[in-house]
Amino acid sequence: MRNKRVLITGAAGFLGSHLCDRFIAEGFDVVGMDNLITGDLKNIEHLFKLKEFEFYHHDVSKFIHVPGELDYILHFASPASPIDYLKIPIQTLKVGSLGTHNCLGLALAKKARILVASTSEVYGDPLVHPQTEEYWGNVNPVGPRGVYDEAKRFQEAITMAYHNFHQVETRIIRIFNTYGPRMRLNDGRALPAFIGQALRGEDLTVFGDGSQTRSFCYVDDLVEGIYRLLMSDYVFPVNIGNPDEISLKDFAEEILKLTNSNQKIAYKPLPVDDPKQRKPNITKAKEILGWEPKVDRAEGLKITYEYFKTLTPEELNRQPLEFESRKY
Repeated sequence: MRNKRVLITGAAGFLGSHLCDRFIAEGFDVVGMDNLITGDLKNIEHLFKLKEFEFYHHDVSKFIHVPGELDYILHFASPASPIDYLKIPIQTLKVGSLGTHNCLGLALAKKARILVASTSEVYGDPLVHPQTEEYWGNVNPVGPRGVYDEAKRFQEAITMAYHNFHQVETRIIRIFNTYGPRMRLNDGRALPAFIGQALRGEDLTVFGDGSQTRSFCYVDDLVEGIYRLLMSDYVFPVNIGNPDEISLKDFAEEILKLTNSNQKIAYKPLPVDDPKQRKPNITKAKEILGWEPKVDRAEGLKITYEYFKTLTPEELNRQPLEFESRKY
């Protein structure tokens, strides 16, 4: 009897690489796919020696061909940080639209169940707090963040269309802020930015007055939620995140204490459409999946900081890639 086989797009990214680890540990054969625009082979190099793992260097915005049977598809290919999607706006829109279309078409052809990775950004700068799955959001489609927010909103719409019209087995996860080993430094998100600045001896940059809030979920908890949702029978979006909310000012102070740094907090103007509040309502995840986060922030931050301390000076100072965006 063959192992179940899963395709994971965005496999060389932060979340994708952890998903590869989890599904191999669960006894699956894993097909990883990534075009490596923001992913890094370093995240999955430990898997290349395994017979259960194979890798395709491919852009999902183009036609996808995977020979053989597939039981599941997890579509996690997408830039996920403001610096990325402001630099490569068209690719961001294409992976959320064309890429999702291609993955859904593959799921239809292979009769595979597909889980697509949506985001709390579908809520935009929310007028409802905490955010429930029934909230439709407050998104500026022509603002700088619109390329990411609207790509994800379209992704959800086409996923439901494939479910309703083609009877494809679909699942939709709305991911809130997640952290852990293998995050990219200097990508514009608060946690890796703060730790990177502390390790380099720089002041920590907080935008606005720091009163805006985020809630941070450790990656192992998120992966557990993803796995449970994939294996469930629920087809509508489910929030997965940690509802333990904290202001970015207080969070910066936590990082300074964790890293034993003498740096200060440097305040800069708030970016356009930056969400003021971000906190998931996880009632559905609790009731439907029996899921809630287990790792508290102090424990998760310690593990993450230990990972970042292993990076070389070159890696600590590496800036986001300069993309040749016009060729897309």
